Amino acid sequence: MSEDYYPASDFLNAVIAESVPLAGSTFADKNLRHLIELTRDDDLAKRDWATMLLSQQEVDTPQVREALLAAAGDKEEIVRAEALLGLAQRDPKLALPYAISALCSDCVSVPVFEAVALMADASLVEHIRPWVDASGDDRIDKLAQDALEACTLGVSRP
Repeated sequence: MSEDYYPASDFLNAVIAESVPLAGSTFADKNLRHLIELTRDDDLAKRDWATMLLSQQEVDTPQVREALLAAAGDKEEIVRAEALLGLAQRDPKLALPYAISALCSDCVSVPVFEAVALMADASLVEHIRPWVDASGDDRIDKLAQDALEACTLGVSRP
């Protein structure tokens, strides 16, 4: 993705710019509901951004978790990965089967390694090993190594 990859949505761009509140008022609650709706949008860019932005919020409600769980089953890997990261931040045990599924796929993206490092679950060690030093991309390989160490030691890495 290029650095100038932004969604074709004024609302999402306002969330990105942090000019739209998502918690603390009735207006913010309405915005949060709209963000959740966009995690199911037909447009991949909107769905991807909405899921990533929802994952980054400190808000943890049943509706947020439900949206992240739904996105964890999305047809697109990047949306699933963003949802996994959001779930890992909220409930690592809930995120565990999604992490295993992601690590057993043909392609693993940055949010998956970040989620696994946060989860620091020993049961993920065998699934992360094949990804260590496998990509040829120093940044990705470092994230994979960090995730492996976190899982091996049982110490979460933010």
